[in-house]
Amino acid sequence: MPFKILVINPGSTSTKIAYYEDDKQVYLKGIDHSAEDLAGFDDIIEQEEYRTKIVRGALGEWGIDPKSLSCVMGRGNMLPHMTGGGYVVEEKMVAALRAGKASPHASNIASLIAYGIANPLGIPAYIYDSVTADEYAPIAKITGIPGVVRESMNHVLNSKAMSHKYAQGIGKKYEDLQLIVVHMGGGVTIGVHDHGKIVDSIRDDAGPFSPERAGSIPLLYVVDMCYSGEHTKKEMIRYLRGFGGLKAYLGTADAREIEKMIEGGNDEALKLYQAQAYQIAKGIGEMAPVLNGVFDAIILTGGMAYSDMLTGWIEERVKFIAPVVRMPGESEMDSLAQGAIRLLKGEPYHVYG
Repeated sequence: MPFKILVINPGSTSTKIAYYEDDKQVYLKGIDHSAEDLAGFDDIIEQEEYRTKIVRGALGEWGIDPKSLSCVMGRGNMLPHMTGGGYVVEEKMVAALRAGKASPHASNIASLIAYGIANPLGIPAYIYDSVTADEYAPIAKITGIPGVVRESMNHVLNSKAMSHKYAQGIGKKYEDLQLIVVHMGGGVTIGVHDHGKIVDSIRDDAGPFSPERAGSIPLLYVVDMCYSGEHTKKEMIRYLRGFGGLKAYLGTADAREIEKMIEGGNDEALKLYQAQAYQIAKGIGEMAPVLNGVFDAIILTGGMAYSDMLTGWIEERVKFIAPVVRMPGESEMDSLAQGAIRLLKGEPYHVYG
């Protein structure tokens, strides 16, 4: 009998759901959530019941009995001190997510949905290649404040999936390559992949601004805002993640809408879009010295990699470092299903905490 796997991958404004039998994708459904749909929720964790109902609805639509599932696989969350590979979702992880110990991100809710479906059925809920999976070199963890350590936080799953795909396309192994991988979605992360490990990266709150992230801001400005008495902690986090970046300036995080603004002669949208490309290119340049400037390729992936306009501006600035390869979109669903198969076949998994 094949393994029957439910895969759940929430984004900030979408939920992707897939059903696999072994590595064959049988069903796939993507639901976009409008601003009106999400207006009543203050944060992503509050959306658990709303999104779980959507997932259960997809199973019903496909005629799949949840009791027949081998496991439920969710996108890896943002809890600190994670490592690469698979984790079983259990009560301690769920409690940590509900207590707000994870950095705010849509991926956090996947663990809750997966656990809520799997636990009553007595089947495992897993996550794989978490956003915060840490493979940093020791030197990359040092900051300018004793006791404060740089922690990995990037789009590990898709970045590694696209790296494997690129390597296969050129007849090599991922573990043989040195790459800079830029994931450009609602947030932007930039990782250095050294022979199969992400040894350094720029987080989505420490580099370029993006459609929904404020990116790196001079810290003294942030300190002033925090202590002005005008903003709560929750409001500050929303400025940095979810309601910053292009959305804060233009009222939308949809790159397609922004490009329509530009085509319509909106000079402010053009300036901001160019600034985003400029900052992404700077981030790539910041990562170049990590491996002494020796790279096989720079991979641009994620939803915004579909944009000829944005990627063209970026490539023009960074092509002197290494060839630029566009790999739009993501292979996250297949990668999660493949991770589930490895775990079900006995690959060791981690337990949080």
